Amino acid sequence: MPKNLNTPGHSRLTKLTRQHKIALAGVATLGAAALAFSAVPSGAETTTSDAAPTAKIAYKSEPIKGVKASVTDQLAGASVKTEAIQAKADAKAKAAKAKADAAAKKKAAAEAAAKKKAEAARKAKKAASRSTERVRIQPVAAKTYANNLNGWIDQALSIMKQKGIPGSYNGLYKNIMRESSGNPSAINGWDVNAVNGTPSIGLLQVIQPTFNAYHVSGTSTNIYDPVANITAAANYAADRYGSIDNVNSAY
Repeated sequence: MPKNLNTPGHSRLTKLTRQHKIALAGVATLGAAALAFSAVPSGAETTTSDAAPTAKIAYKSEPIKGVKASVTDQLAGASVKTEAIQAKADAKAKAAKAKADAAAKKKAAAEAAAKKKAEAARKAKKAASRSTERVRIQPVAAKTYANNLNGWIDQALSIMKQKGIPGSYNGLYKNIMRESSGNPSAINGWDVNAVNGTPSIGLLQVIQPTFNAYHVSGTSTNIYDPVANITAAANYAADRYGSIDNVNSAY
């Protein structure tokens, strides 16, 4: 059975709904006011709907030449400055590269020179080694002399040179020819030495005591040996007269 709309309960519901409508109307009004207020710029004065119309703003169409020129000049100056900095950096980099290249070239030249020097030293050492090896493998043959007066004098001069005994070929030859005429077996049996029991013997007519005293090592100990006789006589003459070359008579 439907409720009676005139019942107390229904009356209260109707009354509450009206209050809600009033509240909602108030809220709507406040919202509209708030919306209108928020549309006003910050700091602007609140105006009524009858406020004076907004004045028109005049815009100037002519360009601002001074400002534009200043900005252009600044940009140009900045560009020039940037180019100068870049050019300086490029020059510095180029100089550094040139310096590095020169150093590298110098180092390469030094290394090449050192390598060349080392190679030359290696070759020289190898050549010296080969030379030494040849000497070791192939000993120098002893020099031979003719078995005659010329050969005896040449051999005696070679020994005298080694021992530091002065004398020349001519000095030896002239004294040999005067003393023995080139006969290595010649003996003087009539002079005072012979009388005393020590006759002069050989190419340069040397007595035995003198031969023994001035004998040159490396030669024969036989007084009749031509080379031994010559070197002993030359050694004696060097000690007494300075050289066999200074002897021009019996000595």
